[in-house]
Amino acid sequence: MIHEKTYTPDEIAKMFKISKNTVYELIKRGELHAFKVGNKMRVVESEINRFKDAGRPSPALESANTPFQEQLLHIAGSHDFLIEQLIKYITGQSPALTIQPTYIGSLEGLMMLYKGNCDIAAMHLLDPTSKEYNLPFIRQLFIHERITVLRLAGREQGLITAKGNPKGILSIKDLTRKNIRFVNRQKGAGTRFLFDSLLADENINPFDIVGYELEEWNHLATASYISGGIADATFGIRSAANKLDLHFIPIAKEKFDLVLRWTNKNENAMEHLIDILQLTDFKESISSNEGYDGSELGQIMYETKVWRKTK
Repeated sequence: MIHEKTYTPDEIAKMFKISKNTVYELIKRGELHAFKVGNKMRVVESEINRFKDAGRPSPALESANTPFQEQLLHIAGSHDFLIEQLIKYITGQSPALTIQPTYIGSLEGLMMLYKGNCDIAAMHLLDPTSKEYNLPFIRQLFIHERITVLRLAGREQGLITAKGNPKGILSIKDLTRKNIRFVNRQKGAGTRFLFDSLLADENINPFDIVGYELEEWNHLATASYISGGIADATFGIRSAANKLDLHFIPIAKEKFDLVLRWTNKNENAMEHLIDILQLTDFKESISSNEGYDGSELGQIMYETKVWRKTK
């Protein structure tokens, strides 16, 4: 059996002297037929030849005719290293699209979206009653708005202590020991929601924890308290512990989602973002990040009635 040679979007982009983003747009439009091997897009040589015979892509496809040129999306909510990585990836691969982040916590980001002050909310809020992430809050707030919820990743949350865990902290109950100094996340953060829910499940009075009222605004800030010897423990994500070479005790796995609120103004940019999450090799770029599960990256977890434009 003869196996036909295949090409990656990068190779096709170089072949036709166009951007990789244009290749993905051609695939999406059905002008170039591709298939997936795992999470990687491939195009067979005969399809490349067919496309050449049909006529090379016009240079205008990358300029005036591209539907998402010079688009800006404002994302607000929880800080995560994957958000930073996604913004860096988009800057390098799709300069026509700009993502502007505001890291203010999951709840505040969702409220900004509700008020129409941003395009996307980044969130990981645990509903303590249903034990479901994000959707109970979204369904209550957004009734008539055009909403799509995309999975970014699963994350490991747990206790972060000094390297070697010198104080022998093994569980959340150990935080009530008087020789343990804790640093917390701010009210409204998804991590704070989860931590408070776990305290309630264990019937722990939060004010028995020394430092419970000491708050910081992102994972690296709280982890820095541990590496600097200011505190003995915090609750946060594995990747923050890894970045500062700290000890991590896994406690829970959570769902981190992007909530898109569509408008006539941002529709093309939103479609572009979804293409990046679903069609490009961004997923491969996060596979080496310990503490994350990217198997559902780009999957639509919830959306309102059929309304998105068809192409």
